This record gives sequence, structure tokens and C-alpha cells, in this order.
Amino acid sequence: MATSPDDDPAVSVCFVVTIDDIELGSFNTCDGLGCEVVLETREEGGNNGHLWQLPTRLKYSNVKLSRPLTRETEKVARWFATMTTGFSRKTAHIEARTGDGRKVAQWGLLEVVPVRWTGPSFTPESPKVAMETIEIAHHGYVMEG
Repeated sequence: MATSPDDDPAVSVCFVVTIDDIELGSFNTCDGLGCEVVLETREEGGNNGHLWQLPTRLKYSNVKLSRPLTRETEKVARWFATMTTGFSRKTAHIEARTGDGRKVAQWGLLEVVPVRWTGPSFTPESPKVAMETIEIAHHGYVMEG
């Protein structure tokens, strides 16, 4: 069975992050996209066969994005600095793109809040690429189209 190039899985992807109209650049890794249904367990008198599992709410995990240090780190620093001067929640978009720039998938995150920025560690014993990681919290996904 032949497949077209558009059907190939995204083996080599980057993640382009935009917070409202501010593009934070491309990241190499994206971890934490997902959600979980929180269940409440109830016992029913006289029913010894099972417990009732009742869905209560959705819980969204924080998203972590990492990349080598770039000039776009300044944009991340400016966004984090808004926390001290009247912060407003924004919508984020994360696009997974192939190496040649084609969009594979996109996620919209509602009311994002910056949680943590971790910069590189510099030690003479381990000369590695200087990496940065940002962690963001959100309150759900934007349903597009």
C-alpha cells in the first residue's frame, strides 16, 4: 500500500508557540499535553458488587517546552515579567511542524499562566548545549473550527 508524503507520521517535529500575538519561537520538545477526568467514588448501600465511579471535572496537566537557548529567550523573559505588572490570562497556540515547516497538528490552550522558566546549567565538567525549559498551566483547550 503506497502512502503519500502527507500521510507520513511526524518523525522530526518542532513546536511553534504563540501566546496571543506574541510568537515565542520553536521548541524541540513538548511534554504534558493532555487531560484527565477526575472521578468521585460512591458506595451504594446494599450493593456490594461495585463502587460507583462518577465523573466530576477535567484536570489539565502543565505543559513543558524545551529548546536550546536562542535570541527568542528575551520574548519568554518579557512574558514572564508581565506577572509582576498586572497580569492578564492569554490564549496559547502550540503547532507541531515537520522539518520543512508543514503543520502536523495544533493545540489551543485557554487562559495560560506562566509557571516556571528554567535556564541552562553551566559546568566545565559537562559541556552541553545550553537549554531552557518553560512550564505553563492552562484551563482547557480551545476547540477550533
